[in-house]
Amino acid sequence: MSKLAGTKRKEAPNGTKEKHTKKPKTTEANAPKPKVTLEHFPEASDNSDLDGEDEEAPIDDNGVELPAQTGDVTDSDNPKAFKLDGSSSAEAHAKQRVLAKERKAAKPNADSIARSKKIWERLRRKSHVPREERKELVNELFTIITGRVREFVFKHDSVRVIQCALKYANPEQRKNIVKELQTDLRSLAESRYGKFLVAKMVVEGDAETKNLIVPEFYGHVKRLINHPEASWIVDDIYRQIATKEQKATMLREWYGAEFALFQGKGAPAGETAELAEIIKTNPEKRNPILQYLHQMINSLIQKKMTGFTMLHDAMLQYFLALAPGSEEQRAFLEEMMGDIDKDTEGGGGDLYKNLSFTKSGSRLVCLALAYGTAKDRKTIFKIFKDTIDTMAFDQYAKLVLVTGLEVTDDTTMTTRAVFREILGEKLEDEQQRLDKLESVANDLNARQVLLLPMVGPTKWLVKDQDKAIYDEVYAVRQTSSKKAPELRRKALVEYLSTPLLTFVQKRAASLVTTTTGCQFVVETLLACTGDAKAEAKTAVAQLASDDPTTAEHLANSAAAGRMFKTLVLGGAFDPATKSVQLAEPRLEFTTALWPIIKPNTLAWATSASSFVVVALTESEDVDAKVREEVMATLKKGKKALQTAAGEKPVKGSKTTEAKGNAGARMLLQKL
Repeated sequence: MSKLAGTKRKEAPNGTKEKHTKKPKTTEANAPKPKVTLEHFPEASDNSDLDGEDEEAPIDDNGVELPAQTGDVTDSDNPKAFKLDGSSSAEAHAKQRVLAKERKAAKPNADSIARSKKIWERLRRKSHVPREERKELVNELFTIITGRVREFVFKHDSVRVIQCALKYANPEQRKNIVKELQTDLRSLAESRYGKFLVAKMVVEGDAETKNLIVPEFYGHVKRLINHPEASWIVDDIYRQIATKEQKATMLREWYGAEFALFQGKGAPAGETAELAEIIKTNPEKRNPILQYLHQMINSLIQKKMTGFTMLHDAMLQYFLALAPGSEEQRAFLEEMMGDIDKDTEGGGGDLYKNLSFTKSGSRLVCLALAYGTAKDRKTIFKIFKDTIDTMAFDQYAKLVLVTGLEVTDDTTMTTRAVFREILGEKLEDEQQRLDKLESVANDLNARQVLLLPMVGPTKWLVKDQDKAIYDEVYAVRQTSSKKAPELRRKALVEYLSTPLLTFVQKRAASLVTTTTGCQFVVETLLACTGDAKAEAKTAVAQLASDDPTTAEHLANSAAAGRMFKTLVLGGAFDPATKSVQLAEPRLEFTTALWPIIKPNTLAWATSASSFVVVALTESEDVDAKVREEVMATLKKGKKALQTAAGEKPVKGSKTTEAKGNAGARMLLQKL
């Protein structure tokens, strides 16, 4: 039986009464002390010794010496304590307020500051101030502060006045305020209250004003990025308003003191912040630069200040300057992993979480996953478990999820970590789960996580800048992953098939109303496999029923027309081979679609979706018997096709001019 250290168990009751010992008689020695009251103390006289020296001990009426009073007697010790000075708390506070007003009135510019604060109090309630009155108040405010802005900005109450002035100022007035404070911008950024004024200048200022602000931080980036108040302002300026050249100037200061000492107000024209290029040009400076940069990076990571975009850019530059697969690179990856603490609630990993949501940071995390070991990838994905949904909808973080799926050999782990969250498998309510999936299908970022394993980095799905990162990751994957890419992709698609096909079956009508939804339906039906596929095809085909000549019919939707055409063709068109790549196994969508549109074949052939009928006559995925039926129907309606094609004879020639439905013209040529 286990034993609890240091815990003594109580004895169980034995049913016998305890013998009570008699209380000792009260004697003079152990007699209770009499209660001390104000009566026992002599009244204080004007000549009382306030220092307490040679005081006689107080005695009670019976001559018993009372205990000496040590320490301060507070109201909590004696709840019935008296106030002997005869003054109330309200009177004391009133005196303090009077003294405070007198001190403020004695300060320089007290009247001006007081009036400006009154104006601010009025102006900040914008909806309550008529336009003409606001204009007069702003003019009065600028009359007070013009030429004296520095007197207002370093106090927590009066700095609000200048922020208010910036809000209502015209461009010229804003520029004058910035010029007055130009030499104080760094001090303001370091101020607890002044930093908000700098932020206001940046937000409200025009391009010329911003160009006055940014250079004032040149040469001081290292100190300010480590400052608890100024760091966020400097990083916001770097991220939001700095031009490409200004960013390069600020980032180069991370490479050494010599890069902070430059001529003029910025780096020479054409200078780059690409560290690999700088080292290539000056190989002798490689070690000093890397040591200096590593020290700055490590300093911020140790302080847990890992949310800065400038830090993420610097970390990426450091990583790209290291030789792939080198000991330096591996050591840097291990340092990044050191931010993950298993003993911390949630696993820590703030560095990886912050990196994932910036452009440079997400690329660095993708490379870390690609170069990392299987254990590293598993550890990294654990810290993302509570942020998968947020990452999927972010333009940068979604790259991390896709990379994790593409480079990790353990597909069981990645499907649990990523797909379960995005598919909403933990949601018990089916409608909530379908709503979540629909939002993913229609989001340009989130849909990549589900569709890329099925279709790869195609042009319509992936932007060029994202494709460049995927190509970089795929190149590294050849040496760091053991599993064949096709096997990995097949395993991911198998996991996705049933939930996605069920989703298409139940939400087909809603999905086909958007372009992104139509694309999602096409790729799901072409790539996914399983028993649910037949029901999903039927649900989509049913949407083509009814008369296609009505305005609200899907035949008049360009996106829906392309969707039906691709499904009839049985695969996507490959520009490289200029042919349709049929899905395996064959989709055979026409078996579900033809019985539905057969009564309205001619109407489809002359509609905006006429190329659906063209596909019925050309597709290798269409049964020969169906093609014959289509052609027979078109021959009977040749006149309707000619009318839709807009054919009319050209004067003086035997040829005809066509200015109508292109699909109808192609069908006429086939006839």
